[in-house]
Amino acid sequence: MKSSDKELLITHWFDASIEAVFDAWIDPEKLKRWYAPDGCTISYKRIEIREGGMYHSCVHDPVHGDCWIVGTYLEIIPPEKLTFTMQLSNERGEMADALSAGKDSQWPAEILTTVTFESVGSQTKVTLHQTVSEAEAKKTGAYQSWIKMFNKLNQQLTVA
Repeated sequence: MKSSDKELLITHWFDASIEAVFDAWIDPEKLKRWYAPDGCTISYKRIEIREGGMYHSCVHDPVHGDCWIVGTYLEIIPPEKLTFTMQLSNERGEMADALSAGKDSQWPAEILTTVTFESVGSQTKVTLHQTVSEAEAKKTGAYQSWIKMFNKLNQQLTVA
């Protein structure tokens, strides 16, 4: 990433308690309901949500195909913060470069994702920070996917 590029930073407001929003990020069954863009689904070969725990997931996209990711949970501070890595992989969990995974060559091999949660009245403010260029995230659709997933999660939380 060029030093002039802004890293991805998204803030989203949820109409639910901080505990409910945080729980949606650490409960594998809840993740399956919202953690994929519209029209896509997610499945997990492995998911251990604990510090040092690993995951191996696949977003199944009927248009663009499967996107395999492996990562490690680095920090879990309920209900305030969640930090994890994201690396492109193949179905076997072996690291993949951006081009072989069907991504733009500028996409980083590993992304650090930090999500913070703040209770503000009856709402929860979530701030997502990723170590990927905002411009690259918008070009690839990753930025738009986060917004769609957050909207999906907010709908599920307000129905629950």
